[in-house]
Amino acid sequence: MPQSVAVIGAGSWGTALAVLLARNGHPVNLWARDAGHIANLSKDRCNQRYLPGAYFPGNLAVTSDLDCAVKDSSILLIVVPSHAFRDLLHKLRHKSGSLQIAWATKGLECQSGKMLHEVVEEILGPDTPAAVLSGPTFAGEVAANQPTAITVGSKNRVFAEIVAGLLRNPHFRAYTTDDMIGVQLGGATKNVLAIAAGMADGLGFAANARAALITRGLAEMMRLGLAMGGKPETLMGLAGVGDLILTCTDNQSRNRRFGLGMGKGLPREEVATQIGQEIEGVLTAGIIHRLAKTHHVDMPITEQVYLILNEGLSPMEAVRNLLLREPKQEAGD
Repeated sequence: MPQSVAVIGAGSWGTALAVLLARNGHPVNLWARDAGHIANLSKDRCNQRYLPGAYFPGNLAVTSDLDCAVKDSSILLIVVPSHAFRDLLHKLRHKSGSLQIAWATKGLECQSGKMLHEVVEEILGPDTPAAVLSGPTFAGEVAANQPTAITVGSKNRVFAEIVAGLLRNPHFRAYTTDDMIGVQLGGATKNVLAIAAGMADGLGFAANARAALITRGLAEMMRLGLAMGGKPETLMGLAGVGDLILTCTDNQSRNRRFGLGMGKGLPREEVATQIGQEIEGVLTAGIIHRLAKTHHVDMPITEQVYLILNEGLSPMEAVRNLLLREPKQEAGD
């Protein structure tokens, strides 16, 4: 049965999900804070800035009024940057009794290092139905009906299936899991590793280096995920290795493009301005670095990305640091 969904966040990914849900027959309210942006969406019936060519079905409405967006919506799908997640939930607290919450944000809370399901439980209560969407997805390909598969994670298996059911169609496959930790850590860590992969390519390294970096990056993701309670099958699935391969190898990834620019020696601010959208891996690098220290997990690639972004280390110096590490057996390195 069709369900009314409010999609909060009208960037490329939020817009793609709103279009997907509307095409699946669900009434959708797409919200953005910027009234000017919403005016353009309403006029063009398309997000020309972030997702050109994906025209809105008739059952997709747009608004900059948050109360209007969530009114009468049975499910709220949040697609805002991780640093805005907590403030948004505070604004929605008065609706917590009637809303079910899902999010497609790939990141962790910056100050606390908490996973976003922990923030939901803290603000809206542990009984709020909550689910996270993650996996190897580029917004443009979803909007173009290219074959895509994701994972929906929730402790509430019934709600996980409800959310997955909203998204499924002949082009879009959604799996479910109860492992919210693995889904979120995979989606966050891969952004940091995508920056590293971009830097390696920007420095002029070839396929050998990229393959090694992805493989050793996966080992880092697995070590942290298992230390924090994630399941190996999640990290070896769509939300882990699947998303890692996608973002490390294709220039549709903002994090990879950011790394490419830095590897080529461009100023950090210039690269970010050229991309023009949130680069989650920049903030996430510091969070993952802290979590690795807290849980005594060795994450050398992540550590070098952190040092480049926060302590002025050059990408080439980071490569030397990695190559000159003490040799170890692969399974223990």
